[in-house]
Amino acid sequence: MLTRGTLFEGKLIVYQPKRGYRFSLDAILLAGLTKVHRHDRVVDLGTGCGVIPLILAHRGQARQIVGLEIQPELAAAARQNILANGLEEKITVLEDDFRQPGSRLRAESFDLVVSNPPYRRLHSGRLNPDSQRAIARHEVKSSIMDVCQAASSLLGHGGRLSVIYPAARLPFLLTAVQEYGFSPKQLTVIHSNAGSRACLVCLEGRKGAGEELRIMPPFLIRREDQSYTEAMRLLYEGETESRDKS
Repeated sequence: MLTRGTLFEGKLIVYQPKRGYRFSLDAILLAGLTKVHRHDRVVDLGTGCGVIPLILAHRGQARQIVGLEIQPELAAAARQNILANGLEEKITVLEDDFRQPGSRLRAESFDLVVSNPPYRRLHSGRLNPDSQRAIARHEVKSSIMDVCQAASSLLGHGGRLSVIYPAARLPFLLTAVQEYGFSPKQLTVIHSNAGSRACLVCLEGRKGAGEELRIMPPFLIRREDQSYTEAMRLLYEGETESRDKS
């Protein structure tokens, strides 16, 4: 069973499973902090209900967006969302394993890969009994290494990979992207509030690029009173903060 929700003050309809995996704040952050050009061909690895492609298309970003999702129920929800928002000409969802992207997608044919991959090692923490949530959160069917390998195949020279990942696992993330030929180019460190430790990072890597990493100003999700910061509010309202990302 799917529930109906909205984003951007009701302008974007999002259906997602009532009891299975539901998208989180991470997806909003990744979609908002990733620089997307209008001419880009984008692929979202592990798209879930398709919320990241929906956000990018709603904002008029990217020329074409493909979402890959291995779980049939989530792929079906993503297709329903595309139809509900009239975005059939902009977004395509394929029910497929992104660890084997060459079976459906041509190598080096994309400009940008985005992914909100499973964060937790398979044997760390309690595995959620719900299979959708377990696959999304733990490295049951894929890992950041798989994401980087698939991105390396799908992107041409100079192509970009943008991922969101736990701040505590940043060393592993940096190792993974470099192992598959990406140079870390831009890092945004995300905090729940001004007094908290970093909780997430958003990293952009570029295939075959030189060594130069730009570390952006910290991104704060909430104020001291727990209301959203202006930067976070803009992401939820469908706008991107005017930050220098060139």
